[in-house]
Parts: sequence; structure tokens; C-alpha cells
Amino acid sequence: MSIRVIVADDQAPTREGLRLLLSSEPGLEVVAAASDGFEVVEMARRHRPDVVLTDIRMPRMNGLAAIRDLLALDPAPAVVALTTFNLDEYLFGALQAGAVGFLLKESDPGLILDAVRVAHEGHGLVDPQVTPRLLHRFAATSPRPATGELATLTPRETDVLRHLAAGSSNAEIAGTLVISPGTVKVHIERILAKLGLRTRVQAAVYAHRHGLVTWDDLP
Repeated sequence: MSIRVIVADDQAPTREGLRLLLSSEPGLEVVAAASDGFEVVEMARRHRPDVVLTDIRMPRMNGLAAIRDLLALDPAPAVVALTTFNLDEYLFGALQAGAVGFLLKESDPGLILDAVRVAHEGHGLVDPQVTPRLLHRFAATSPRPATGELATLTPRETDVLRHLAAGSSNAEIAGTLVISPGTVKVHIERILAKLGLRTRVQAAVYAHRHGLVTWDDLP
């Protein structure tokens, strides 16, 4: 069964570009495209999408307000925020509103496709360009003692977690560790399950708090 997606952006060329990108990918179906926050919430009520990919800056109702209204629906879609503006207020605002992912519109198209898929699986993906800022904002300043959960990770899973926490993408981790991106994805799924976490951002914060990475490791 295809993943049902709604895209929302007030710029028609961007909206159409996202629609074409997602529609061209097997297993993804764009069921509607909205031009503002009110439209995307109404379309979500009507079409019941699995995932909503929404811009932050939109007229009438901005993306942050739309995210909150989308997550109040039953069933609620997973929401990925997508924006041109690399601003902390958008990054933190979107994640605090409940978005499971945050990407820049300049992100690689493959990253956008990955974000939609992992959102549907109940996980989250944040653009590697902004992950370090997120860690600096939310991670504790001093490491906590290692916990029993870390001992359940294999050496390779620990390596993957360390690179993830340093802000590396799946492709970068794969290149560094000389494994396939698919294998990286499997490792991350197992890491999240073992540590009782939902998103790679939570995993990155966890790794920092438990001393697997330091601020010197961040770009």
C-alpha cells in the first residue's frame, strides 16, 4: 500500500516540484497539494494522509499553527516541516509543535524522500545541516553516566550512533564505515528500538548526554 502524502507550500513552483518528486517515487502517492495552512488542515481532514510535508511560512495560517491543528486530527498524520529559512525559531518551533522531521528546501531530494518514509514508520529525520544547533539547544552540558541500554548495542551500532550524533547523514555514515545506506538504516532502527527512542534526533541527544560524542565532534 502506498504512503499517502499531502504537500503544502504557498509557492506554486515549489509545490509542483514536491508533488512531482514524491509522485515519481514508487510507494508514495500525493493525494493533495495545499497553498496555505488552512488548506492543508482541511485537506488532511478530507484525505486522511499518512504524512504531511509542509512549509513553515505560509499566508492565512502559518506552518507552525497548521502542524498543531494537523496533530489534533484523528487519525493524525506524521508531519515533516520544510522551509527555505534556516532559522532557529522555525527549527525549534516546528519540532516543539510536534513535527517529526525538519528539512531545508535545499536538502537533497533523496533526503526529502527518506524523511517521508521514516515519518510514516514513526521515526523522524532532521537535516544534518541543523542537527548540531539542535543538540546545542537541547542536550545537557555535562555527560550522564552510561546506562545499561548502551551495553545492548553492538560495536557497529555504537559506531553508527556516534556518527549520527555528530550530524552525519545515512550516506555519509555508509561511506565512512564502508557499508550500504540500507545497512545504516537497519542499524539505526535497531539502535532506536534498543534505546527506547523514536527519532534520530533523540538518539543524537542521547549519545551526547552519555558521552559518546563531545561538542568538539560537531561540525
